[in-house]
Amino acid sequence: MAQFTLERVIRMTPAEVFSASIDPALHVESMARYGEIMVEGPAGGVFTEGSTVTWRARHFGLPFHLTSTVFDIDPPHRFRDRQTKGPFAEFQHEHVFDEHPQGTLMRDTITFRSPLGPIGTIVDRLFMRAYMRRLIDERNAVLQAYLEG
Repeated sequence: MAQFTLERVIRMTPAEVFSASIDPALHVESMARYGEIMVEGPAGGVFTEGSTVTWRARHFGLPFHLTSTVFDIDPPHRFRDRQTKGPFAEFQHEHVFDEHPQGTLMRDTITFRSPLGPIGTIVDRLFMRAYMRRLIDERNAVLQAYLEG
């Protein structure tokens, strides 16, 4: 399994950062570069415990569909999501929001495993980990710019 953690301080309260992070529309905006759209969204357009969403995006020039479930929602401290169907053998994203003297320390921990056994492990080590790290960092930069105006 590959794993990485990214941290970013955002000059807003944990409640504000949490709300923006769990907003499906802002997620779509943050992933616009990858043509990501919500194919099937949560009821009422808001993530709640057990919400399922299906995304479509283009990575490496190929179209991908990924269905995930949101769980362990504990506003404004944390939530997690995990792939239930899609390109990864396993994928989980933990979002944590801690108070910080300058606002909120947002921490994303991504754990994933590509398919195809040993070949997937090599792919993860050679480039997928770096690709995913950059993608989440870009998403967080959009989130920060939105919140800090």
